[in-house]
Formats: sequence, structure tokens, C-alpha cells
Amino acid sequence: MFLINGGKIIWTYSTGKGWEYDDIWLLSNGNILFSRMGWAAEVTPQKKIVWRIDAPKGTEIHALQPIGLDKVLVMRNGTPAQLMIINKKTGAVETEHDITDAGSGVHGQFRRVRMTAQGTYLVPYLQAGKVVEYDKDFKQIWSYQINSPWAAIRLHNGNTLITDERDELTREVNPQGETVWEFKLSELPPDIRLAGSQTCVRLDNGNTILCSRGNGGKTPQLVEITPDKKAVWVLKDWKNLGPATAIQILTDAGIPERPGDLQR
Repeated sequence: MFLINGGKIIWTYSTGKGWEYDDIWLLSNGNILFSRMGWAAEVTPQKKIVWRIDAPKGTEIHALQPIGLDKVLVMRNGTPAQLMIINKKTGAVETEHDITDAGSGVHGQFRRVRMTAQGTYLVPYLQAGKVVEYDKDFKQIWSYQINSPWAAIRLHNGNTLITDERDELTREVNPQGETVWEFKLSELPPDIRLAGSQTCVRLDNGNTILCSRGNGGKTPQLVEITPDKKAVWVLKDWKNLGPATAIQILTDAGIPERPGDLQR
């Protein structure tokens, strides 16, 4: 992982070889919370691990979210998948809910799962092809069908921003399920076209950043798109950086560990 300021890398941290990073958060106390598929952890700026959870055999952790500085939402793929809220100080699992309709392929069940500002859970089912919002008692309150939702983010305007990996598009839908904005990777100029967009971030200025694994160094890692679909910033740096599955823009307003503050 890389911390970048003014175009320069000012801090890095390596966990060693292994499976993918999928979620990462720089917290207001300077610590970084992240997932590594087989485990998740929190590391200080001095590179000391202060919290860690391992995924039991047959399970994977791809999504997590800080809930205040003391708790973390963890989505653990498995049979069944489980959404949990864990107290990092005590180790207590304060919320635990089995999700039984996520599909049999553990790896493809979930990626970016989020608690909203209202305390609901926004859950994109990657292989089951839907986004579902649950209330605090895990009763369904909203659902939207889409092929392969890698990320689903509740925006400040009440809409939901969804990245569909299979169809290579990012779509904003309103509470009625109507499309109000959509961007397809095929709309990018050929010289900056991404491959396999995964997560997405809506900035305070209304622009959207699309993240990509970068096709093994052949295409850019990031592109920023205006609401009228103009590319205003592109990152392609394979000398210093790697694939960009997740990005957090640190100049946007909001407290990272307060659900709903950041549109990511």
C-alpha cells in the first residue's frame, strides 16, 4: 500500500506476498485498516500491527469498514457468508448475520460491503447479480438487479453508485432503481482505457474515480471522470505503483470511520 502526497510516495507498507488487497482505510488516528483475503489487520504509521483477524479455512475476507475507531464491519465469504461487527478492543462479535443466498463459490460472493449513514447495510452480491440493502435487523428494504456488482456505495444524494465488473460500467441509480448516470469503460479514449474496473469513488466535486487492476501493467490504474464523462486525471505508473483495486482520496471532507461520510 502507498500513501501519496503531491505526486510523491511518502509512506509504504508491505505485508509480503499473498492474495489480494480488496479494502483499505486510512483512519483519523493515522492507522490503516485493510483486508488481505485470508486475513484483515490494522497497522500504525510506525508499521506495528495493532489488530488482526484471520479467515478460517474455507472462508475469505474481502470487505471491511471501520465503525468508529473501536469497531469494524467484516464481511466474511463462506458457507454461509457472515456479516459481522467486531469490537477490536474486546474481540467480541457484537453483530453476526448469516447470508445464505450468496452462491456456492466462496471467492465470488462479496467484495465491497458498506454500512450507510442510516445504519443500514448495503450489500453487493458479486456472483448472485444483485445489490440488497438491509435494515439493522437484516430485513430487506431495497434491491437492485445488476450482473456483477463489485462495489455499491450510498451517495450523499441518496442514490447508489454501483460498479458492474462483467459489463465494465459504473452506474448511479436512484431509490426507485432508475439510472441517473452511467459510464462505460468503452467510452474512454483507447489510449487511457481501463481493464476490469472494480471499485469506484465519488468525490466531493462530483467527479468519479474508477479503479483497475491495470491488465498487468498494460493500462492505467486510475481514471477520474466528470459528470459529463470527461477524463480529467489518469494514473498510469507501473514503475512505482501496482494495481489499484482500492483508493482513498485524503483531501475529501469527512471522518473515515463515520459511516456514510466518505463516498467509497
